[in-house]
Amino acid sequence: MDFNTPINRKQTGSVKWDMMGELFGDEECLPMWVADMDFQNAQSVKDALNQLIDQTILGYDFPKDSLFESIINWQADFHGMDITKEAILFSPGVLPSISSIIQAFTNPKDGVLIHDPVYGAFSDMVLKNDRHIIRSPLLIEDHRYVMDYEDMEKQLKNQSVKLFILCNPHNPGGRVWTREELKKVIDLCIKHNVLIISDEIHSDLVFSEHTCVSAVTIDERYKDWVITLHSATKTFNLAGIKASFLIIYNEELRHKTNQSLEKTQSHTINSFAMCATEAAFNTARDWHKALLVQLDHNRQLVKTFLISNSLMFLIWCRKQRTFFGLMLLA
Repeated sequence: MDFNTPINRKQTGSVKWDMMGELFGDEECLPMWVADMDFQNAQSVKDALNQLIDQTILGYDFPKDSLFESIINWQADFHGMDITKEAILFSPGVLPSISSIIQAFTNPKDGVLIHDPVYGAFSDMVLKNDRHIIRSPLLIEDHRYVMDYEDMEKQLKNQSVKLFILCNPHNPGGRVWTREELKKVIDLCIKHNVLIISDEIHSDLVFSEHTCVSAVTIDERYKDWVITLHSATKTFNLAGIKASFLIIYNEELRHKTNQSLEKTQSHTINSFAMCATEAAFNTARDWHKALLVQLDHNRQLVKTFLISNSLMFLIWCRKQRTFFGLMLLA
């Protein structure tokens, strides 16, 4: 596995590289704005896709048992989740899933709670579905984000909040929420009758000093309150295949979610997405393991550079009015 040979992705139709001028007015700056790695995909996944093209007529397809089994086994091995085939739904992406859940369980003008800051597309989904955004600012303690439970409960009490979108691990803050933190926030939501979406798409990209806990593994009760969203696309650098899956234990929640997905034909994924997802989870575990080593190495390089050039970097941070640098230097 080669993670060190530079790959020129310019002039390839890459959103990350070829839209720099349009989005930022500078085609030569480094594109660190999107979760799209510049690493070559796992060879076993590429082989599976090539085999699909060479040996199969690309007609209508459906999720086979082997795809469900690959998801079930991955989630069990890496996240301690006990899943049945029936608990899994498919969608082209986490954002279509969030939109469908918003439509299924809230009404126009209802409140949807999100953290601040958090992945910006969450607020887009709320606004585009004519719901109110209720923000609970995260606090900074010891150079890292923490949840403000007092503020969250105030929002849950005083606003028409019907849904909370949790990002675990947190994007963009990088926090891997602990079991205790998750328990506290989910208990608050249950207390105030608020459904939880747990976006866990980055849960496979966690360094060894942390353990990403899936909310539904903490307490059996949470399976009736939490809808878990996941995908192989971030883990294996497959964003272009447009694939994700939802894990919903509660039958009523699952039925209503599926109905909402079906209304916009967002309940299916294409043949390439099925093939790549199954191949990634079944055959690319060594690639994933090596990736984490490489990412950790890169992280340490950045940290060492910033510490060595801390004064220059802090001046830049002040000019940019950002505390991101302070968090990296911590």
